[in-house]
Amino acid sequence: MTFFEYFQLLFTDYTLRTITLGTAVLGAICGMLGSFAVLRKQSLLGDAISHAALPGIAIAFLITGAKDSNVLLLGALISGLIGTFWIRGMTSKTHLKSDTALGLVLSLFFGFGMLLLTFIQKQPNANQAGLDKYLFGQAATLLEKDVAVMVLVTGISLFILLLFWKEFKILLFDADYATTLGFNTKFIDILITFFIVLAIVLGLQTVGVVLMSAMLLAPAAAARQWTNSLAVMVFLAAVFGASSGVIGTAISASQDNLSTGPVIVLVAGVFVLFSFIFSPGRGVLFREIRFRKNRADLKLKKTLQFMYGIAKTHDDFAHPHAIRILNHFQGYTKNSLSALEEKEWVEIKGQKWSLTQKGFREAKDLYNQQPIND
Repeated sequence: MTFFEYFQLLFTDYTLRTITLGTAVLGAICGMLGSFAVLRKQSLLGDAISHAALPGIAIAFLITGAKDSNVLLLGALISGLIGTFWIRGMTSKTHLKSDTALGLVLSLFFGFGMLLLTFIQKQPNANQAGLDKYLFGQAATLLEKDVAVMVLVTGISLFILLLFWKEFKILLFDADYATTLGFNTKFIDILITFFIVLAIVLGLQTVGVVLMSAMLLAPAAAARQWTNSLAVMVFLAAVFGASSGVIGTAISASQDNLSTGPVIVLVAGVFVLFSFIFSPGRGVLFREIRFRKNRADLKLKKTLQFMYGIAKTHDDFAHPHAIRILNHFQGYTKNSLSALEEKEWVEIKGQKWSLTQKGFREAKDLYNQQPIND
């Protein structure tokens, strides 16, 4: 199947349609909620929660003995929430930093989860086969009911986001001010953390424990490069996340032996890389262009200041001077002289230069002096 054949079959093939819709919805919700994790400087939270969810999946299977995805994800949700409250408890009750608490929860819960999976795999029960898909994800196992749950959770998340938009925004940028306004900051913080955990748990079946953090953070990191507006960032992150899901699924389906989850994460990484390079405000390319332009402008103005220092020694600032007296000035080049002439700051006649009225005023402004009168 080629990349274009995939899109032709998208509306007729049940499996492709289900997987694509599921990854698109997952990317959108992860982008939306991941924006808050990025801006709150809790980027490692997604990694910790996704790993903390693994024991919940194993324990839910041990209790029920069935691989019902809804039951397993419910166990993952409970385990993820426990891990989240452990992190909050360690940072608030002890002197541990948040990164230490995140690292402890991540490693302890993941180690316990792997121990339980090893124990389950040694049991004489054929049902345990396939539990390891939650490590790296397996989008091909998505069913319509799974996608329906994703759509429902996304709709509820969007509703809550719009309902508490003002509170979320104030808490995000100034928690102390939110407290003085009488907002219940603890409830708001727990609410947004709960939906972040919920989004992570929803993505475990598709992307897996190991890669879920990238799915949460990459679209938000890419969107952050393009805007300073929270609303625009959330929207762009949702678009980048959904696009990563659709494009990654298309690439995976059109090639043999390519896992969907890792490909989606790699596509999201391409969005991040593109944004880091080409975004107008923060991109490396435009930053370099601005740096070179500013350096060139500074060079021109230094040359103009030097020429002003020479010209002001004469009663007539338009008195011509030989170009050769500039040769030993640091920063002077023939290109800079041509640029000064293009800006109409100097006039060149043969091997002589002189300041123009416009150039003299510009030079005096550089010295914070009043321009001369006509």
